[in-house]
Amino acid sequence: MPPIEAPPANPQRPYKPSAGKQVLAFLRNTWRGLTSMRTALILLFLLALAALPGALLPQNRLNAAKVDEYISSHGWWGTLLDKLQFYDVYSSVWFSAIYLLLMISLVGCLTPRSWDYVKQMRARPVLTPRNLARMPHHRIARTSRTAEAVREDVLKQLSGWRKVEREEEDGGFSVSAERGYLRETGNLLFHFGMLGLIIFFALGKLYSYEGQVIVQADGSQFCNSGIYNYDSFEAGLRIDGTDLDPFCVKVNDFTAHYTDTNEADYYHSNIQYQSGPDLQTGTWRPYNLQVNDPLRTAGDRVYLLGNGYSPQFTVTFPNGEKRTQNTQWRPTDTGTMLSQGATKFDTPGITDEIQRRTKQLAITGILAPTSFVHAGVLTSTAPQLKNPMVAVDVLRGDLGLDAGRGQSVFDVDQDRVADGRLKRVARQNLAVGQELTLDDGTKVRFDGVNEWVNLQISHDPTQGYVLGFAIVMFAGLGASLLVKRRRLWVRVSRGDDGHAGTVIEVAGLARTDQAGYGEEFQRIGERLVTGRKGS
Repeated sequence: MPPIEAPPANPQRPYKPSAGKQVLAFLRNTWRGLTSMRTALILLFLLALAALPGALLPQNRLNAAKVDEYISSHGWWGTLLDKLQFYDVYSSVWFSAIYLLLMISLVGCLTPRSWDYVKQMRARPVLTPRNLARMPHHRIARTSRTAEAVREDVLKQLSGWRKVEREEEDGGFSVSAERGYLRETGNLLFHFGMLGLIIFFALGKLYSYEGQVIVQADGSQFCNSGIYNYDSFEAGLRIDGTDLDPFCVKVNDFTAHYTDTNEADYYHSNIQYQSGPDLQTGTWRPYNLQVNDPLRTAGDRVYLLGNGYSPQFTVTFPNGEKRTQNTQWRPTDTGTMLSQGATKFDTPGITDEIQRRTKQLAITGILAPTSFVHAGVLTSTAPQLKNPMVAVDVLRGDLGLDAGRGQSVFDVDQDRVADGRLKRVARQNLAVGQELTLDDGTKVRFDGVNEWVNLQISHDPTQGYVLGFAIVMFAGLGASLLVKRRRLWVRVSRGDDGHAGTVIEVAGLARTDQAGYGEEFQRIGERLVTGRKGS
């Protein structure tokens, strides 16, 4: 009869945590990985790498015209970079994501370390080791003074040290002393300074705004009363443009000084401004606005960024009415200030909308401050206004001024030129005072050139806090690098083997770099043994 086999034991099922525990474990491991110092360093490196395109490629925030030129000259590659936000690096999704992850990583990484530094800063000196001879710095000597006299001398000599006195088993005593706690204080200040810097820098992005505006340098004014007064405006996430700090600026003139090689080495503009109570009293205060020397008023900063020229044209229509406009043109060559642009006119006296849209005028072309004509082609040889001329194309038709969408002040809609809604009716080079006559009797006269300045208005309520925390951070870094943490132990016991007097044993240990502590230990040890004060 075959043996009866025992039934197999119930196999133990492998432990499988619940879905909730798995999610918690995943979140915990993700948080630990994100808040590790290694991750923070990797994100810091990625942030520096991500900032490179902002320095190498033109940015819409600084020069939208350069961006358009770069895209048109690089074809599909330039268009792809535009779709990937490489011309708006610092406001792009991917740059913001790296910055946000870095901020979270640093906060999670530095907060517990800051608490550790607090505990170290408040810690008491450690117990006196049993065998002081094993310390890097050690000295033993015998003195005829009593133990009580030595105790008083030791406590006096170690004034300024954090120390703890303990009784020894043989009736003697020992003193544990430590110095250099400012190093931990410096570490703590550095970490809190870095945290504050990150937090307030992020808050600044929420409550700051920055805009640019072109103002004619002929007494024209700009008032910070709304975003529609700006040519370009970038607002923080918490700024809607309805509560800007009120102030006004009047630009009286602009002066540029050039070297012998026609390079600009000095800009300044005499302006007047009013803010606060001055807005009610109408008081204007003078200020000499220069590059890198902004006007600070009403919590904002007004910078002088650049300049350009505005040709002035007077159009005399067939009915005898005149219209004069002074519109800024954009420099295309900063070396010679050769500029291009468009000055647009609406024909007066026409009430029929359809007919009016066929009679609008645009004077486009180039402006040469110091003109030079070769074979009928106008160019500029210097940036100064020495002999200004314009080469203009006069377009007539529908400019699309009331088409319901924005239009560049420097250009006309080329689609309207291509489909025939805008047609060129004249082309000519004009010096100051010269005019041309169109086929319908309209006269266009070049009156002269004025100057304009480009102002940037910046508002950042957290700027002072960022500066303060940066100073705290660097002060803490200096303390953590310069201050040395060192320990000192003194053991005092009565003489043995029938020898009279007192035995003093001194030992020292540098918790960080030992450089320089050997000399300091020798001086302290000599004073402790002899009981004499020294340097």
